[in-house]
Amino acid sequence: MAYFVSKPIHSTLWPLSLRAKVTSAWIMLTADRRYSSAAGSDSEYLHRSIVPTMHYQKSLPRLPIPKLEDTIRRYLAAQRPLLNNEQYSNTEKLAHDFQNGTGKELHEELVAQDKNNKHTSYISAPWFDMYLSARESVVLNFNPFMSFNPDPKPEYNDQLIRATNMVCSAVRFMKTLRAGLLEPEVFHLNPAKSNTDSFKKFIRWVPSSISWFGAYMVNAYPLDMSQYFRLFNSTRIPKTKRDELFTDDKGRHLLVMRRGHLYVFDVVDRDGNLVRPAEILSHFKYILADTTPAPKFPLGVLTSENRDVWAGLREELLEAGNGEILGLVDSALFCLCLDEEKLLNHIQISHNMLHGDGCNRWYDKSFNIILSKNGHAAIHFEHSWGDGVAVLRFQNEVFKETTEKPLVGPDTQPAAVDSASAVRHLEFKLNTELQQGISKAKQNFDKDVSKLTIDAIQFKQGGKEQLKKKKLSPDAIAQLAFQMGFLRQYGQTVATYESCSTAAFKHGRTETIRPASIHTQCCAEAFVQKPDKHSVEQLQGLLDACSKYHGQLTREAAMGQGFDRHLFAMRYLANSKGIALPTLYQDPAYGAINHNVLSTSTLTSPAVSLGGFAPVVPDGFGVGYGVHDDWIGCNVSSYPARNVHEFLQCVHKSLEDIFTVIEGKPLKSS
Repeated sequence: MAYFVSKPIHSTLWPLSLRAKVTSAWIMLTADRRYSSAAGSDSEYLHRSIVPTMHYQKSLPRLPIPKLEDTIRRYLAAQRPLLNNEQYSNTEKLAHDFQNGTGKELHEELVAQDKNNKHTSYISAPWFDMYLSARESVVLNFNPFMSFNPDPKPEYNDQLIRATNMVCSAVRFMKTLRAGLLEPEVFHLNPAKSNTDSFKKFIRWVPSSISWFGAYMVNAYPLDMSQYFRLFNSTRIPKTKRDELFTDDKGRHLLVMRRGHLYVFDVVDRDGNLVRPAEILSHFKYILADTTPAPKFPLGVLTSENRDVWAGLREELLEAGNGEILGLVDSALFCLCLDEEKLLNHIQISHNMLHGDGCNRWYDKSFNIILSKNGHAAIHFEHSWGDGVAVLRFQNEVFKETTEKPLVGPDTQPAAVDSASAVRHLEFKLNTELQQGISKAKQNFDKDVSKLTIDAIQFKQGGKEQLKKKKLSPDAIAQLAFQMGFLRQYGQTVATYESCSTAAFKHGRTETIRPASIHTQCCAEAFVQKPDKHSVEQLQGLLDACSKYHGQLTREAAMGQGFDRHLFAMRYLANSKGIALPTLYQDPAYGAINHNVLSTSTLTSPAVSLGGFAPVVPDGFGVGYGVHDDWIGCNVSSYPARNVHEFLQCVHKSLEDIFTVIEGKPLKSS
C-alpha cells in the first residue's frame, strides 16, 4: 500500500513477509480489534477506544532521510535491468558525479531543513505540492476506487437500504474519530501482549510524548493518523497553477448526486447527533423518487476538467452568484452518488466506479461513496490529501458495521417527515460561458474515458497458502508474474512501480518498491525464453532469489530506505532554490525509470471485492491485484498503446508456469 524507533529499527527485527503482514494487519483491524469491554458502542459511536485516537501521534518516529550513497547504490541497482551496458555506464557516471557534487550539497541542505522541521517529514510538503500543482484531470490520472463486497444478506443490497446504512455508519465513524474514541491504528507483532485491555489501560496513562516507546516495548507499532482529519467535510478546490485543500468540520450536511442533480440534507442535528436513520431513509426515498429530467448541463463534470480550466470556470460560477451553493458542496461531509445503472460484472463495476459518465460525481470531494441501482458500492477518492490508509480503515469499519449491525432493513418504514422541506435541490445559475464550459468538459471526459480498457483474471491454481509453504513471498511471486507476462508479450523489461506505505513514521506518505530487478529479469528470461535449458531445481532457485530480493526491497521501502522519494525531494529542493537541474535528472535513463509502464498496487481486505486505477502513462498498465489464500486476482487497465487482454493471458500463463515449477514439475517449451 513500514517501520522504526527514535532511530529506525534495524531490519533484522522484521520478518521477511513484513509488508504483507503490515498490510494485512491494518486491513484486518476491524476484524480482530479489541475495544473497551466496559464501554461498548452506542447509537452515536462505532466503539469507545480505551486509548485516545491520536495518543501516539506526538511520539511517532520521524521519516529518515537515507544516506546519499545508499540512494545512489539503490538507484543504480534499479536501473541495471532497464539499460544496456553503454547506457548503464553513462548513467553510473552521472550518478556518481551527482553523489560527489551537486547531490551532496542538496542532500546536506535537505538534512538541515529536516532538522529544522521536526513536526513533519521531509517528503510531506513536496508531495502535497506535487499533487496540488498537477494540472491534469484528477479522473484517471489520480483518483482510484475500491469496491465493497456485497452484503452477505441479499435483501440488504437494495440501493435505498444500503445507502442509508452506509451513511449512518459513515457519520458514526466521523463522530467516533472526532471524539477521540476511534481505536488508534497500530501494527501488533505480538497481539497477545499489546492488543489487550490491560495493556491499553496502562498505555493510555503514558504521556503522548513517549507513548510510542511504550508500545514499542511490547512489539506494537502505531501508525501515522495525520491524514484522517481530511476524510470528512473536505474538498480539493481548483486554483490556477496550484489547487488548495479545504476542510470545514462545521458542516452537518451530506451531498447527494443522482442523475447529475445535486441535493443536500443534514445527517447530523444541531446537537451533533446522528439524524434518525428512518429520517435519512425517508430523504433518500424522496430523492430516488424525483422525476426531474437529467440536467442538460450537469455541473459535476467540471470536476473532471483540466485543473486550470476548472479553476477559471469556478471563478465564473462565483461571479454568477453561486458562492453559497458551492460552499455547501465544498463543506459537505462527503458525496453519496446514487447511480441509475445496474452493474452486472467486475468490468462494468470497474468502469463505473473509476470514472462513471462524468455527470454524477463530484471528483474533488475527499471521497465519493457510489451505489449502483442494484446495490453495488464503492469508494472513489481524491488522492492529494492522503494515500488510502485512512480510506481503507473507513471502508473496513463501514462494511463491518453495515453488515453486522445495520440500522435499517427491508422492514424499516421511512419516518413520517417532510423530506421535501428537509432536502434541498441545488440549482446553479449558469451563463452562456458556463454552459459552454460544461459541454466542453463532457466532450473531453467522454473522449478520455473512451480510450480506457479494463480486464480482469482470477488465477485459481494456487495462492498465498501454497506460496508460504514453499517459503516464497506471495507479493514477490505476483510481481514476478507481471515481469514475466510483460516479457512474454513485449520482449523487454520496463520500469515498474509498486507503492509501499511509510505510515509508521510521522507524516509518512509512500515509498516506491522497484520490482523489476536483475533477479526478476534473469528469472523471467529463464522461464519465458529458455525453460528447456534449466532444471526444475534451477528454476526453483531463481524463484527463491526473486522472493528474497523483493523482501529486501520491501523492507527497505517500508523503513523509508528507498531511493525514489529522496531523489524527488532533492530535485524539488533544487527547483525551489532556482538551481539548474543537475545532469542526473536530465539523463534519459532517469526519465525512463520514472515512466512507469507497469504501475501496480495490491489490496486484500474482508470489505473490498476489487480496486482499480488507470495507467499512469499512455503506454502503460494500471495493475490492481490481490493474492488470496488459494487464488490470485488481477484487475488491469490500459490505453490503446497496450493490449490488456493479451497481457493478462501472458500473466496467467506465467502464474501457471511458476506454480508448475513450485510443485516440482518440469516446464514444457511454449
